[in-house]
Amino acid sequence: MSYPDCKGVNVIMKYIVITNNPLVYNKVEDASYYSNASFYDILIRVRDKVHLGHRLLTHPLSGSVKPGHTPYKSVVISALQGEKTDYGSLALIEYALDIAGRVKTKIWGDRVLLDFQLSDYSLIADIVINT
Repeated sequence: MSYPDCKGVNVIMKYIVITNNPLVYNKVEDASYYSNASFYDILIRVRDKVHLGHRLLTHPLSGSVKPGHTPYKSVVISALQGEKTDYGSLALIEYALDIAGRVKTKIWGDRVLLDFQLSDYSLIADIVINT
């Protein structure tokens, strides 16, 4: 993964995964796991990290499943804190919070929850496996 402002330079980036998905937690070494957090709660935690200088490395609303239709969310952020807030990351996470705050989360059965876990994991698997 490269920083967009480092033209021609491939920067290996360390990352942190903020998640409430037990599958991601079990498969990803650098995951911060919040088992009782909602989709919205995960976005709040990510926003707090962005305020501390971390950058978003994945879109907080990635995937085709609407925020209220899945209880799981995993977001990849930079492990290193910048000296200042990345306003592009901040605008994106604030937008995601606005969208997620408008929907009500549905209740699903265990079999469907396993499908949602796999779907969420698949959205970040290439990043966490190939870096």
